[in-house]
Amino acid sequence: MPDGSATAHLYRPKLLTTLREGYGLDDLRRDAMAGLTVAVVALPLSMAIAVASGVSPARGLYTAIVGGFVVSALGGSRFQIGGPAGAFIVLVAAEAARAGVSGLLTAVALSGVFLAVLGALRVGGLVRHIPHAVTVGFTAAIAVTIAASQLKDLGGLVLPGGEPGALLPKLAALLDALPSGEPAALAVGAGVAAAILLLRRWRPGWPGMLLAIVAASGAVVLLGLPVETVGQRFGGLPHGLPAPVLPDLSPAAIRGALPAALAFTLLGAVESLLSAKVADGMSGRRHRANMELVAQGLANVASPLFGGICVTGTIARTAANVRAGARSPVAGLLHALFLLLFMVAAGDLAGFVPLSALAGVLLVVACNMAERAEIGRLLRRWPTAVVLLATFGVTLLRDLSAGIAAGCLAAGVLALARRRVPEEGA
Repeated sequence: MPDGSATAHLYRPKLLTTLREGYGLDDLRRDAMAGLTVAVVALPLSMAIAVASGVSPARGLYTAIVGGFVVSALGGSRFQIGGPAGAFIVLVAAEAARAGVSGLLTAVALSGVFLAVLGALRVGGLVRHIPHAVTVGFTAAIAVTIAASQLKDLGGLVLPGGEPGALLPKLAALLDALPSGEPAALAVGAGVAAAILLLRRWRPGWPGMLLAIVAASGAVVLLGLPVETVGQRFGGLPHGLPAPVLPDLSPAAIRGALPAALAFTLLGAVESLLSAKVADGMSGRRHRANMELVAQGLANVASPLFGGICVTGTIARTAANVRAGARSPVAGLLHALFLLLFMVAAGDLAGFVPLSALAGVLLVVACNMAERAEIGRLLRRWPTAVVLLATFGVTLLRDLSAGIAAGCLAAGVLALARRRVPEEGA
């Protein structure tokens, strides 16, 4: 069976390649089961990421449905699952706080244009050359930031003012707010996180996130616990997608959204191609990097038309898709349709979900994002340790773009130094 390496340079969606090779009922059955499996994972995760990003849970589902469909229909990977990702939480929340939802949607659409242009310019192969220590460093910093962002809802804390965006002021404000905490909220959130981890260990084939969310929602309703729910803060989910509306594309809106759009583009390119690379390693296939960037760009143009946020390739959901036996991008298309079916048929049920339960889900996501074994391995050699720590520290204290720049600069300086040492000793 060919691995796709001979056509990796082409601008041809993998869906088209799959259909040309021949697609039968057995393939459809396997893709349907994989799509349903991924949808079960994506349902609570998409809502949790949206809430943590400062927008309604419905926008997370819009992103998974519209963006996920476009990524699977046009992408350069057979198995990539597109949707909202935890890595974007900090960036999206900052832009939503700065410019509101309207400004955020403008930034997402702009980033989509930039991603498509990068793919058209064949930049996809270059993204792979970002040093491994840099990707591990900024992923670990994002994981820490995500975990910190969930402490308020996890403990049911009440802040007198808005929650600070920067890490250190955020932690100071949360510490001051500890007396306002709600023990029931903390118990629900911690219980959800523990249940997910235990089910993953004892029953890895079960949809742990969904089961934990359902159990927590039932407990809050039946016991009358004083825990804030999705419905109390946001209302119920709408029964379907909204009509498409163009984001604000006025010159002033575009100028204001440009910094966030560039950050979305950088992270989206790296995250999507890393996810596609993970799928390659699991399946023995090879993705088309430039086609994938074009698809991610078009998905980020389409998502804000329906009120969705940033779309990217999602490593955990993509890996789940491969493990579930997906045969083609049809699995990703069906995952999006299953999510839409949930909104249409059972959207009101989402209103019972406790916000602390979603915080528990994201704590598990943050824990999984930090590659502890890989961090330990990189820290054992001082050159990779310097690069990792530079990326981690600057990302944590400044932002993602500065962190990646700092890590790449450190890696470049160290590479030049190693190259010069033999010459001086010759």
